[in-house]
Amino acid sequence: MCGRYFQQRGPAELARYFETVNPLPNTPPSFNRAPTQDALVIRRHPESGARRLDPLRWGLVPRWAKDAAGAARMINARSESLDEKPAFREAFARRRCLVTADGFYEWRQDGRDKQPFAVALADGAPMALAGLWEGWRAPDGSILRSCTIVTVPANAKLLPLHERMPAILPPADWARWLGEAPATPSELLGLLRPAPDAAVRAWPVGRRVGRVAENDAGLLVRDPLAVAPDGLDEPPRGNGD
Repeated sequence: MCGRYFQQRGPAELARYFETVNPLPNTPPSFNRAPTQDALVIRRHPESGARRLDPLRWGLVPRWAKDAAGAARMINARSESLDEKPAFREAFARRRCLVTADGFYEWRQDGRDKQPFAVALADGAPMALAGLWEGWRAPDGSILRSCTIVTVPANAKLLPLHERMPAILPPADWARWLGEAPATPSELLGLLRPAPDAAVRAWPVGRRVGRVAENDAGLLVRDPLAVAPDGLDEPPRGNGD
């Protein structure tokens, strides 16, 4: 499950990092990106082959949907069924993307209480989350472009938080996932695996992150009152400082 994430870097920095070529979108950074909000997504242009950085609504609306009401339920897609489920099958074959993030939030259940944690890459680099995108035509003729984040089983470090985690693709896998390099469906599915334990760091944060309206750098500050399991108390560094 990935239901909330943060993106501290702006479009200009992301464009440089992912080598996109189109005009920069006017989508500001967010410390608390929520479903149905715009995500900054890397896509391959089908004709030029160039990478684009575009805002797509988080919560996939299949092309055959009667309306967009169910988008909030399509924020994640399980890697094990991408090539089978009607909602994701065509997008997996033709419309794969990278959802950019600096990290994500997850909630650890502790009795009746839930403690939020932030998760980032250990080296402070941006995350490239495996995603799918779709274009849905509304009754008025307008096109809604939306996306979903692919999830995989959690690695051993993050398993105490949740059984699932986003599929974080290393740079060596971007070209195949985006369709810049050839890959069979089975090879693409093979890219979707848990990140190594050492590649991620996690730390407890304050509970106000659960409120969508809260959106500031203080959300990433370690909660001084939280008690975290071993390996889940590594405050951010690099861009997260």
